[in-house]
Amino acid sequence: MNKVVPEKCFNDALHIAFATIDNADILVSWNFKHIVNYDRIVKYNSVNLMFGYKHLEIRNPKEVISNEEEF
Repeated sequence: MNKVVPEKCFNDALHIAFATIDNADILVSWNFKHIVNYDRIVKYNSVNLMFGYKHLEIRNPKEVISNEEEF
């Protein structure tokens, strides 16, 4: 129906689906081809919203890990 990822990347689609269904706030991945890809993220979230799920933040690890020490 909404072919955002190719069929050969079914596991990537499952990863996103499980994060969505589990109501995750953020999904962190190094997979820049099929997951952490701006154009695809927009499509994932349009499908999520169409089916009544919330927006899923998808980021790479460098965006969520800070090297700064907390005082």
